[in-house]
Amino acid sequence: MNDHPATHSLPDHHHAEPDELARKLAYAGLIPFIGGALFIWLLVGRVEDEPFMFVVRAITSYAALIVAFLGGIPWGLMMWRSTWHMEAPPHYRRALWTGVIYSLAAWLALLMPPHAGLVVLGFLLIACYLSDRKRYPELGVSGWLTLRFRLTCVSSLSCFLAAAQI
Repeated sequence: MNDHPATHSLPDHHHAEPDELARKLAYAGLIPFIGGALFIWLLVGRVEDEPFMFVVRAITSYAALIVAFLGGIPWGLMMWRSTWHMEAPPHYRRALWTGVIYSLAAWLALLMPPHAGLVVLGFLLIACYLSDRKRYPELGVSGWLTLRFRLTCVSSLSCFLAAAQI
């Protein structure tokens, strides 16, 4: 029997869903979004500028990191796929480009004034999800879309609420 990866077909993960640990960690990843937005709403006009801006920078930079992280997911899936020694179809290559664009857009949003950058980041989080609704089935991980939808709703709303208070 030949155990070389190229002789096997790719496993079908279209219906695979995140396990309990992945769900718990994903929801824990919302803490900086929710906490940041909540602190901004509670602290605006009540504390010195320096600690307030620390919280603003914290949620803004975290949102940018998450957008970049989301852009890295297709890269990771492509790296895994390349171990199967199969040529990448065009939609996989588009997923790689999309990942780079997410990261660059997040970086630009991070350079903007926070009230504008948080709005851009909120829309980027939504754009990532909308793009991934198409990409995840193509990449074999559509079972993660329900979790992604929930995370996107809370994280983007947190960005918009924080921006509204700055």
